[in-house]
Amino acid sequence: MWRRVIWQGLVSGAIGVSVMTVGEKVEQRLTGRPDSHVPGRVLERLAGLPERPGRQPRAMNLAMHYGQGIVLGVVRSLMAQVGLRGPLASAKFTVVRLTNDQILENATGVGAPPQTWPRAELVVDVLHKGVYGFVTGLVADALAARNGPGPGQRHAAMVPGRHADVGPLPRDDRA
Repeated sequence: MWRRVIWQGLVSGAIGVSVMTVGEKVEQRLTGRPDSHVPGRVLERLAGLPERPGRQPRAMNLAMHYGQGIVLGVVRSLMAQVGLRGPLASAKFTVVRLTNDQILENATGVGAPPQTWPRAELVVDVLHKGVYGFVTGLVADALAARNGPGPGQRHAAMVPGRHADVGPLPRDDRA
C-alpha cells in the first residue's frame, strides 16, 4: 500500500498545486496582487541559506511552492487509501495544508499568524489553498478508488454508522 500512497500522492499533489497556481495567476491579473515571496524566504531559512535583502528568491519560491504542494499530496493520498474520501476529507486536508504553511512560516519568523493579516489577504489565501485541497482530493480519491474501498470504508460497510460493538476488520483484510 505504501508505494501506492506515495506515487499517487505525488501525482495528486502535483496536479493540485498546478491548478492552484493557475488560479493564483488568474486572480493576480484580475486584482493586481503581487507574487508572495514568503515560501522562498521560508525555504532559505529552513535550509540555512544566506538571505539577500531586497532580492526576491524566485527559484527558492518556486521550489517551496511546488515542493510543499507535491509532498503534502502524499497525506491526502494516505487519507484516500484508508477510506477518507470525498468533499469532507478534502476540507479536512485543506486545513492540513493551511496549517503546514503557518507552522513553517511562523516557526522561521518569515510569516505572522493569520489572525493578524488583512482580511482580504486571508480570504485569498484560504481560497487558493481550498482549490489545492479539493483538486488534490479529487485526484487522490479517483486514484485510490481504482484499488477498491479502503479499510475504513470496508469497516463502515459491516454496519452503517459508528458502533462500539463492531470489532475491527480481520488483520489480513486491512490492505
